[in-house]
Amino acid sequence: MALPWKLHGDGRTVPHDEIVLPEERLSWWRTIGFGGQHVVAMFGATFLVPLITGFPPSTTLLFSGLGTLLFLLITRNRLPSYLGSSFAFLAPIGAATASAGQQVALGGVVIVGALLAVVGLVVHFTSTRWIDVLMPPIVSGAVVALIGFNLAPAAKTNFESSPVIALITLFAIILTAVLFRGLLGRLSIVVGVVIGYLAAVLAGEVDFAPVADAAWVGLPQFTTPVFDPMFLPIYLMFLPVVLALIAENVGHIKGVGQLTGRNLDALTGRALFADGLATVVSGVGGGSPTTTYGENIGVMAATRVFSTAAYWVAGITAILLGLSPKIGAVIFTVPTGVLGGVTTALYGLIGIIGVRIWVENRVDFSKPKNQLTAGVALIMGIADFTLSAGEMTFNGIILGTVAAIVIYHFMAAIGKWRGTDDSARVPATERLRSAKTKGMQAR
Repeated sequence: MALPWKLHGDGRTVPHDEIVLPEERLSWWRTIGFGGQHVVAMFGATFLVPLITGFPPSTTLLFSGLGTLLFLLITRNRLPSYLGSSFAFLAPIGAATASAGQQVALGGVVIVGALLAVVGLVVHFTSTRWIDVLMPPIVSGAVVALIGFNLAPAAKTNFESSPVIALITLFAIILTAVLFRGLLGRLSIVVGVVIGYLAAVLAGEVDFAPVADAAWVGLPQFTTPVFDPMFLPIYLMFLPVVLALIAENVGHIKGVGQLTGRNLDALTGRALFADGLATVVSGVGGGSPTTTYGENIGVMAATRVFSTAAYWVAGITAILLGLSPKIGAVIFTVPTGVLGGVTTALYGLIGIIGVRIWVENRVDFSKPKNQLTAGVALIMGIADFTLSAGEMTFNGIILGTVAAIVIYHFMAAIGKWRGTDDSARVPATERLRSAKTKGMQAR
């Protein structure tokens, strides 16, 4: 790993026709400033996951910072990325917490992280070809979309708890996204939360008592996961998230590679392993699962600074924030009405990431195999189909994911046998462009 970083030019400016590469940096004061921008970009989405799931916010911030540093070490300082909270876990975490408690949900998080790390090792020592075969764009898009749309009932519940505050929050998000470009436009979720929060304060819906009682400095709350065979159906419910995380990481690598003019495919295995390991570490301590963040790609695209030094600054800053219980207490004062507006937009955006995968890979929906793959999977996910087999119960996410994979490959095999399958043989990872590339706030 190249430490210290090579100084780019005079360390002060970036000419319009140049970029600051991952192994380079500007002056340390400017690097600290860019690191601060990355903290702002990740903060809104990162704190929303613990706010929605009930996980301790300070713990999540601490482990997101540690996970980011771990990611940079494992990828040898060559892949700039911030590991924030993953929204792909929201549905299984919510279901697991409601039925068996937070510790069992953390067990599912750790299992997914471990599986992703194993996938990373396999990819590192083989190639990404098997991912292309298993998850063509129609399948990966369907899985990502159904994970987002499966959360619609939760958004409805939050929204109806305080419709006026929810509407103010949602309108602020929409207005910010349409009025502003650049970093502020990408932070529309954060702006919406701030405006909705202020409206809730004026309406007397915020209780500041827990903030006054919290210490400024101290260790966050740690929770240990539970692993018990009796909860196997719940753990299985988490497994489809692995496919979404693979798609997110591949999209991140492609996006950074495109912006820097480099082929970073060789880092795919390391990135998957690092994200998986960071999720395991976070889950063991009671923090939210992690993933690479598109918001931070947006910052890099706007500033043309891809220095991993800025991400070290961001990771260290997040760790310091995580060591302040008062910050966590402030985050927890956000009322459900604000969450109603945010989740209505956010869950929809998660679903649209899947749709965007289809669009950017030019999926042909005139083909029956694509129509049925997406259609059946989405219906199962949105309606949250359940299937019981003895003591095991499978929900809409796992049933929809299995349906997408089985239907596509079954119909493709029949088509090849009959000679009617004329689909283009284009590897999924060669054209996969996650919405994260342009800094979409959803995860």
